[in-house]
Amino acid sequence: MKNVRWGIIGAGNVCEKKSGPAFYKIEHSSLEAVMRRDKEKAKDFAIRHNVKKYYTDANELINDPDIDAIYVATPPQSHKEYTIMSLKAGKPVYVEKPMAMNYAECIDMLGAAKDTGQKLFAAYYRRALPYFLKVKELLEVQAIGKILSVDVKYLRPASEADKDINTQPWRVKKEIAGDGYFFDMAPHTLDILDFLLGEITEAKGFAQNVGGFYEVADTVSATLKFQSGIIGTGLWCFVSPSQSEEDSVTIIGSEGYIRFNTFAFNPIQLVNKNGKTFYETPQPEHIQQPLIQTIVDELRGTDICPSTGISGARTSKVMDWIVG
Repeated sequence: MKNVRWGIIGAGNVCEKKSGPAFYKIEHSSLEAVMRRDKEKAKDFAIRHNVKKYYTDANELINDPDIDAIYVATPPQSHKEYTIMSLKAGKPVYVEKPMAMNYAECIDMLGAAKDTGQKLFAAYYRRALPYFLKVKELLEVQAIGKILSVDVKYLRPASEADKDINTQPWRVKKEIAGDGYFFDMAPHTLDILDFLLGEITEAKGFAQNVGGFYEVADTVSATLKFQSGIIGTGLWCFVSPSQSEEDSVTIIGSEGYIRFNTFAFNPIQLVNKNGKTFYETPQPEHIQQPLIQTIVDELRGTDICPSTGISGARTSKVMDWIVG
């Protein structure tokens, strides 16, 4: 492709700033159409973002001859359906995370990509952010020596909306999103660990609902084993008191450690024989833009995207292992 003309299925909140504008700000890329079931919301998004067309039917957008590639930005329950429809229509797909409701659905999506000869990318955009690329650089120059282990902690309080069955978000509804906030938040961390430390080949865990606000798990612990032999642990709790709130990833080496966040983007902390060093990195206005740039470049034949359907499926497999 010389230029990539995009269509978005599910032009909701994530598309307002995180991803949507990137499609029309990147060179050789344009956003031609969006789809939402709610016509007025689809029209409103299209007007505000200067998008030529809007649809309420995904099938119409997918089969629009002016669309070259599809971004599936719906909740996870429809990722598989829309992705396979788009691939069969001869169009590459960029699908939101988690890639699907489970690993089995990911395998079906990968099969469709192979059968159709189309490319499939997953929205694990941290792989292209300067923040995590700096961590990768520090690991590659062995700033902490030989990597030994990794520890993940993500603790946050339940929101008021979480506590009321009438206001609970779709992310805690199993039929829409899988196993709650763990499926929404943890895959970002698990995927970036795959990127930084290599493939996770074994994982075990416990998933419980201890807060009682909704049916899906709100607290999950895990042990991880990487192909390299590195061992990891993780704890995610979405009903913690505010006093214990934490977002940290600590990679421990033979000569020190690196500590960073998955979501907060506080300065990266390196502690080794030279003492303590902090690294700050610029954050893009549209957080998915660096990754979307690599997708456009790959479709144009000038670069390779680091987040594929294959790597995205690995993360879904690990989540399935953890929650059983």
